[in-house]
Amino acid sequence: MTDRDTEELLARSFEANRPRLLRVAYTMTGSLVEAEDCVQEAWLRLRGLDDPAGVRDLAAWLTTTVSRLALDALSSARVRRERYIGTWLPEPLVEAGTPDPADRVTLDESVSMALLVVLERLSPAERTAFVLHDVFGVPFPEIAEIVGRTPAAVRQLASRARRHVEDGRPRTPATRAEQRELVRAFTAACEQGDLPGLVALLDPDVVLRGDGGGKATTLHHIERHAARVAPMMIGHSRAVGPLHIRPADVNGAPGLVIRSGNGELSVVAFTVDAGLITAIDLIRNPDKLAKVPNLT
Repeated sequence: MTDRDTEELLARSFEANRPRLLRVAYTMTGSLVEAEDCVQEAWLRLRGLDDPAGVRDLAAWLTTTVSRLALDALSSARVRRERYIGTWLPEPLVEAGTPDPADRVTLDESVSMALLVVLERLSPAERTAFVLHDVFGVPFPEIAEIVGRTPAAVRQLASRARRHVEDGRPRTPATRAEQRELVRAFTAACEQGDLPGLVALLDPDVVLRGDGGGKATTLHHIERHAARVAPMMIGHSRAVGPLHIRPADVNGAPGLVIRSGNGELSVVAFTVDAGLITAIDLIRNPDKLAKVPNLT
């Protein structure tokens, strides 16, 4: 086999692993940009090995390398986020809405906005232990090498993280059909100024978060309770004038992509529990919306 053949085989093997590696890095960092940087750096490191074709378990090697890079990126990002203007929310994963697969019953929580928001409360080591073990099935001894702890310590990290995640996870998750209907009703109530109708869709303790990053107008702080959130949503819909609203999958769940008359873009993610909207996450920072597809 020639050197070129070996290089092409290595590239194909890497590309086969890329989707999973991006998912690992994104779930760990909450940033598509940082996730892509981590995956690209892993490729460069793989090519820089004396004998990359000699790696016995390429998938494991790549997962370990990307995880270490993502942990470093997360640790650095924590310092930057302390100086962030307003509420920091994960960069949304947006896809055009598609028909439900026949065998898909409940939402996949592995990259849900609800999970990513909860993960922000964890230390980098706790987040790494939980994501790698509970989401991606990496054994504790391998995670221990990544975070520089013993396997027993990593098991404890994952256990503490799991308790936090369980506290923030919907107790009665919605099906796609249920969430899509709630999003449709939410949109109609906002557009029609139906305050009682909107309040009926919201959990009494609903949370509204906005992320403008100092580059787009949004909430100055987190708002809570349906009696406050509902009038704010209707007031915002009326204040900004005509809106171009399109349904889309946001982090694997039905959400919205909104473009105002002046071209400003917003992405809205919803968390649903027991048939009611429990959280609304409004991402308006243009730096986080560069990869949002142009929905027609």
